[in-house]
Amino acid sequence: MTNQRYAGINQDENEGLTHLGRIVRDAWIFGILPETETCVGWSGAQMQTLYEKVHAAWEPYAHLPSRLPDDLRERHMRLYSEAITSAKAKGWDAELKEDD
Repeated sequence: MTNQRYAGINQDENEGLTHLGRIVRDAWIFGILPETETCVGWSGAQMQTLYEKVHAAWEPYAHLPSRLPDDLRERHMRLYSEAITSAKAKGWDAELKEDD
């Protein structure tokens, strides 16, 4: 087993629009982590624990942003819009390719 560590959402690919980056961002949305926590150096076990907390936080809303209460939906829109805008400015393309 390797001892890989998460690079942190600010160093993640495509402005953190990856599986791990979305876990961190969603943890911010639900207040599980403060927005200042980027998870730099977190182990796989720490990220798994965070994933479980985020998953549980989404359950009452069927994992759908449209079902979030207004304050959480607004936070979700802000955080994801900022990331998407920044990623697109750096060349990210959200379109799936044939090998995706």
